[in-house]
Amino acid sequence: MTTDTRRQPELRYTKPDMIPKVLLRAMLALPLAALAIVGANAVSGRPQVGVPHAAEVVQQRSLVLEGRGAKAVALRDADGTLLAEMENGGFITVVQNGLQRARLVRGVDQALPVRLVRFDNGRLSLIDDASGWSVELHAFGDLNQAAFDRLLSE
Repeated sequence: MTTDTRRQPELRYTKPDMIPKVLLRAMLALPLAALAIVGANAVSGRPQVGVPHAAEVVQQRSLVLEGRGAKAVALRDADGTLLAEMENGGFITVVQNGLQRARLVRGVDQALPVRLVRFDNGRLSLIDDASGWSVELHAFGDLNQAAFDRLLSE
């Protein structure tokens, strides 16, 4: 038997794979800069710009939204009168799911009514006084707002 006397070349590990120090410093600087900006804004007393302007209530209605599974929802007047039962409630079901979650987290009774409110500046909001939850319905587009708009005209 003959043995191979040729040597295999040695693999040399000359430089470890590392993240460049400049990149590490930049990665650290980004969250620190964000924290500094948010902190400075919080202590400056500057007014919040994303908050809707105060307006007078033009019209409102108390409603109870009952979840009936993943897609179905029943809408009742505050006195219990059935207004609509939808097998595929679409946007109304999405809003009801958000309301249900907010109430679950805060330990609020699911059967309490919410207020559907139209303000004089055109905003349409669904407000849950029991949990402090609310949603600005105009933010989801005209078609989605119209789903709730019809409930005020009935």
